[in-house]
Amino acid sequence: MIGLLQMPRAGACRGAFSEDDVLSHSDPATGLPVGPRAARQGASVTADYTADQVLAGVLASLDDDKAEEVVQIDLRGRSDVADYMVIASGRSSRQVAAISEKLMDRMKMEFGILSKVEGKETGDWVLIDTGDVIVHVFRPEVREFYQLEKMWLPSDALRPVAKV
Repeated sequence: MIGLLQMPRAGACRGAFSEDDVLSHSDPATGLPVGPRAARQGASVTADYTADQVLAGVLASLDDDKAEEVVQIDLRGRSDVADYMVIASGRSSRQVAAISEKLMDRMKMEFGILSKVEGKETGDWVLIDTGDVIVHVFRPEVREFYQLEKMWLPSDALRPVAKV
């Protein structure tokens, strides 16, 4: 019987990649890890930028496009997925999609990062993965429903990012 997931022979891929790499950054045709993660084991690509520089670029882009209630969460030491998470709101589906599109363009132009994106078609919740920074852009109603900030921050740390 063939299940939903084809498992390789025992030891066939041991140590080649982690489950997180496959699930969040994999080629649909092959299932092998791909994408901008230079920190992947055995990767020889070195980035000309730091996670803090990417974060600054993300925050500047969100500010330029009038994103609201921007919250930055430091994930260093808490998750291997990324160094930072940024959560922001747009006033409408159209603005959420536009903020996301501009952010992806700016990351490509400034850093050469080809961001992964999910949800841009509907514009309710768009996830942009730049590698070091994961960005969630919501419509306010959707953001209130999912409350991602509460999953990652203690209640006393919930505060918006100060505008620069």
